[in-house]
Amino acid sequence: MSDELLISVLIVDDHPVVRDGLRGMFESAPGFRVLGEAANGVEAVERAAALDPDVILMDLRMPGGGGVDAIRELTRRAARAKVLVLTTYDTDSDTLPAIEAGATGYLLKDAPRDELFTAVRAAAQGRTVLSPAVASRLVSAVRSPQTAPGNETLSAREREVLALVAKGTSNREIARELFISEATVKTHLTHLYGKLGVKDRAAAVAVAYDRGILG
Repeated sequence: MSDELLISVLIVDDHPVVRDGLRGMFESAPGFRVLGEAANGVEAVERAAALDPDVILMDLRMPGGGGVDAIRELTRRAARAKVLVLTTYDTDSDTLPAIEAGATGYLLKDAPRDELFTAVRAAAQGRTVLSPAVASRLVSAVRSPQTAPGNETLSAREREVLALVAKGTSNREIARELFISEATVKTHLTHLYGKLGVKDRAAAVAVAYDRGILG
C-alpha cells in the first residue's frame, strides 16, 4: 500500500511504554503509518505542525502541557489533523472540555485494538467517534429538561446540514454542497443546536445519534 493511501498517525502520551505499545500496534496493522510521537501537549502542537498527520492520538493529563490545551491550540490554528482522545479518564471534567476544544472523538485506553483501529479510520474521515460510556455521559451532560427528545423536530434542511456535520464537513463545504451561503449554514446550525439543546458540533452529533436522528 502506497504512503498516500495510509492513514498517518501522531501518538501523544507522557508514558514511553504506552507510546511504544501504540506504535507497535499501528505499525503491525495494515493501512496505518506512524509519523512520530510527543510526550506532552506543547510538543504535540509542534510535532503536528511539522509532520501534518491525518490523526492525532491524544492523551489528556500530561505534565508539561495537557491534551485539552493542545486540542484548543490545534483548533485555533485550523490544523488539518483530526484529534482522537485516547485516555483512561471518562469524567465530565475530562470529556466535555476535550470535545468542546475540538476533539473529533474520545476513546478509553481499555478499548479493544480493532475498535481503536476503526475509530482512527473514522476520525480520519471526519466522523465523530465516542466510546459508549463517553457518549452516554456527553448526552446526559448536554441535554436539558427544556429540550427533551421529541419536543422540536428538525427541518429537512437542518437534517441535511446535520448529516454533513457528522461527516466532518466544514461550513464552507456544506454551503457548496447544498448551494447555500455560509451565513445560511450558520443559521441552520444555530437553529438545530437550539432544538437539540447543545452548543457545538460534536455534542449535536452525539445527541442526534442518541435520538435516532442520525442512523
